[in-house]
Amino acid sequence: MEVTYFGHSCFLVTTAGKQLLFDPFITPNELAKDINIGEIKADYIILSHGHQDHIADVENIYKNNQPQIISTFEVVSWFANKGLKNGHSMNHGGSWDFDFGTLKMVNAVHSSSMPDGSYGGNPAGFVIKSQNKAFYYAGDTALHYDMKLIEDEFNIDFAFLPIGSNFTMGIEDANKAADFVGTKKVIGMHYDTFPLIKINHGEAVSAFQDHGKELVLMGIGETINL
Repeated sequence: MEVTYFGHSCFLVTTAGKQLLFDPFITPNELAKDINIGEIKADYIILSHGHQDHIADVENIYKNNQPQIISTFEVVSWFANKGLKNGHSMNHGGSWDFDFGTLKMVNAVHSSSMPDGSYGGNPAGFVIKSQNKAFYYAGDTALHYDMKLIEDEFNIDFAFLPIGSNFTMGIEDANKAADFVGTKKVIGMHYDTFPLIKINHGEAVSAFQDHGKELVLMGIGETINL
């Protein structure tokens, strides 16, 4: 699998010949000012919840190649009402077989509303099985015990976890979350974008190392293979 980071919680995962874009918040993010969203191609846009810092660029990227939007019923319906009709709505606990693999929507503990203040449904995370691997994209979440159910069902190769604290779990709880889902490899997200979620990179990496895990803090625009 190939993973490209576009800042905040936005990643492009290429797997099984398909491009999966998670939570695109790029143009409003000063840290991602060198990213040209006109060059981003996606087959799917996967949205964890409706907050602006996770959906800001959906409409513009959708215009480029009309990817299918995967999210909760409420988020998919909100975009459909804006003319973005290619959607696949889901709800917590549900799974679906797509052409890239299987996606299961799992719980997240956060909040969700759309930019106009309308109801955004419950926030979510996702577990994706593709090309004999499985990964967990947590979305915005606190640490919660339901994460242990992920380890019961899947062998998680790596996880995208929020680490910025204040609005989501921080370093200590993300360490525990990795234990709960059963992975030693974590890709950090939802940090540094705003003053309230800035972190010390060295301390964060060391904290995971101290618990026998690897925390990957990707550079914006960087691509890695997993």
